[in-house]
Amino acid sequence: MPEAIPPLLSNALIDLTYEVEVLDERGRASTIAIPAERALTVYVDKRELVTLMTLGANPEALVLGYLRNQRLIRDLAEIVSIQVDWSVDAAVVVTRSGIADIEERTAKKVVTTGCGQGSVYGGLMDEVDSIVLAEDARMAQSVLYKIVETIRTQSSIYKQAGSVHGCALFSAQGELLHFIEDVGRHNAVDAIAGKMWLDELRGDDKIFYTTGRLTSEMVIKGAQMGIPFLLSRSGTTQMGHMVADKLGMALLTRCSGKHFLLLTGKHRLDFAPQLVAESR
Repeated sequence: MPEAIPPLLSNALIDLTYEVEVLDERGRASTIAIPAERALTVYVDKRELVTLMTLGANPEALVLGYLRNQRLIRDLAEIVSIQVDWSVDAAVVVTRSGIADIEERTAKKVVTTGCGQGSVYGGLMDEVDSIVLAEDARMAQSVLYKIVETIRTQSSIYKQAGSVHGCALFSAQGELLHFIEDVGRHNAVDAIAGKMWLDELRGDDKIFYTTGRLTSEMVIKGAQMGIPFLLSRSGTTQMGHMVADKLGMALLTRCSGKHFLLLTGKHRLDFAPQLVAESR
């Protein structure tokens, strides 16, 4: 059987921040950096599919992950190329055999609670029952603290300009594999999904972190990637909790310093209370 040919990807680069003049409370003028935000219209086989509002970092991975997480393309070998051209704010996707029933599959859209209004195509919960996460996946409390500290010290657009969300993928030992920022956490998680797909990374021994809240869409996307651990600096929603509990996924929120809240998948965390005592 011939080896699958990976898709041809552009490497479209663009400035991620924009300088603006401001006046402070004393009327003093200064210049600050704010995150860029731009529209990227995705075309699949010459058909306009969606316009994503994005920071502009890793646009090829964003498009790839979007197609995967929307369940529009399931096999990486089906994609011939993804070419991003910022001069026209477009991403052109070429597939080998097209997307079957694309009009019907994209007709029903659910607007989610994501910042910038994330959206998924109909059947939001259709595949949840078929997802099985690794039953024996566990995480040490020390690894959780290592991840939180890594994020705290990570160089980022957020520290420079604010107003963006970050998502990160870690190994079971807490080693940072990918860190992506975008104007919406949905874009960031899609970009990480795209990178995992390209790198042929399994999710069953990975840990996912986001600065944003864990809505149902974020939980479902994590589950589709096969990841049993979702961590957030923020919180979750009732539906996000419900889906994570149904899947036996470890959902951890308010992860900051030594503090965290473990809401679901409580069997997955190996507690080490002495680590908290040592920090006092």
